[in-house]
Amino acid sequence: MELPEIVSHLFAAKKAKGLSFADLEQILDRDEVWIAAVFYQQATMSEDEAKLLVTALDLDPIYIDLLTEYPIKGIGPIVPTDPLVYRFYEIIQVYGLPLKSVIQEKFGDGIMSAIDFTMDVEKEVDPKGDRVKIVMSGKFLSYKKW
Repeated sequence: MELPEIVSHLFAAKKAKGLSFADLEQILDRDEVWIAAVFYQQATMSEDEAKLLVTALDLDPIYIDLLTEYPIKGIGPIVPTDPLVYRFYEIIQVYGLPLKSVIQEKFGDGIMSAIDFTMDVEKEVDPKGDRVKIVMSGKFLSYKKW
């Protein structure tokens, strides 16, 4: 997967400043997962948000324009090779249809919005090994009849 050049610039600036996504969450008043999506060009910032990020990362003002452009979203029709990203792909391959069935049983024929959507990542300490807890919340959208 080839990422846009801006991605490496944003991560380099973040590292140089010693900031985490949680730190940026405090600065921008936006969720750390959404901010990470901006870094990967999967979300668009407002001009005010972009100015805050550019200031926090001490970037050239040209980045304001780049961060407010509408990106091409998605990583393409490929099987991801990064092990962590692949596990999400695997989860959807194995549990995608079961989740669809359960969601449609509870809500009817429709989808969960990825536009009106939030996600949270939490660390659960466990003596058998720490666990990753991901909570996704998307608005249910019924299919329209016409």
